[in-house]
Amino acid sequence: MSNDLKLIREFFGISQSDLSKELKVEKLRIARTELGETKPREELLQKIYGYCFSKGLKLNEQKEMFYKDDINKNHILLTHSSRTQIDGDISNKVGREKNDFGQGFYCGDSYEKSIAFVCRFPESCVYFIDFDPTDLKCVSFSVEKDWMIAIAYFRGRLKKYENHPIVRKIIDKIVDADYIIAPIADNRMFQIIDSFIESEITDEQCKHCLAATNLGLQYVFKSNKAVKNLKILERCFVSSAEKDYYKEQQAEFQKVGNDKSKLARIQYKNKGKYIEEILV
Repeated sequence: MSNDLKLIREFFGISQSDLSKELKVEKLRIARTELGETKPREELLQKIYGYCFSKGLKLNEQKEMFYKDDINKNHILLTHSSRTQIDGDISNKVGREKNDFGQGFYCGDSYEKSIAFVCRFPESCVYFIDFDPTDLKCVSFSVEKDWMIAIAYFRGRLKKYENHPIVRKIIDKIVDADYIIAPIADNRMFQIIDSFIESEITDEQCKHCLAATNLGLQYVFKSNKAVKNLKILERCFVSSAEKDYYKEQQAEFQKVGNDKSKLARIQYKNKGKYIEEILV
């Protein structure tokens, strides 16, 4: 926080005295916070980061760029969105079992996508994570049939076919992996996958609908070995002003995605195979 405060002041060319007037707080609080002598309360954090964002500086996105520039060339910078905060060490035994790939530690590939998922929650934040993939077993998916089947399986919608050889081959590969890279499937995207499982649309319709609503990639850390290769770099404070901005962005993004998805259903109608034709 102290480094951020100094960075914000110098970026805008404002003194501690002038900033204290802008924020309507005592200059001494600004000075002590900048020196790291006191831990600022939520109220002051909201004022400082809200001021920064309202002035047009997306500080957290800029930090992401700096971390990417400075990270070890063999490592990957990831983000983790949280409704509150990480309590204790990173664990692979978190989250609901009916997540996209079951329990695990979930990360995203960009700050903007991560904050969009939790901007509705008042205490939410985003972490920057350093990931070292050395000596880890990875399974990677794109927007295609195997991914759709895997999501449906872990979300409990494939009971009828759970012992089918094609399904078992996909799931066994996932269970054997340390971590997974795959497209993110939020509830809106899962509704499309569910339409495929219910034979309302074909695999081709499903694939193109999902591609139209692209939410980026997620990294899912399944093994103890994998989470040990993760290091928290920073917990970003996200002001209310910034969250409001991403709420509006998310609403617009969803509208565009829904329109694209609807068009894809029409464009690829009667193309591809239904679920019962694939898992015969």
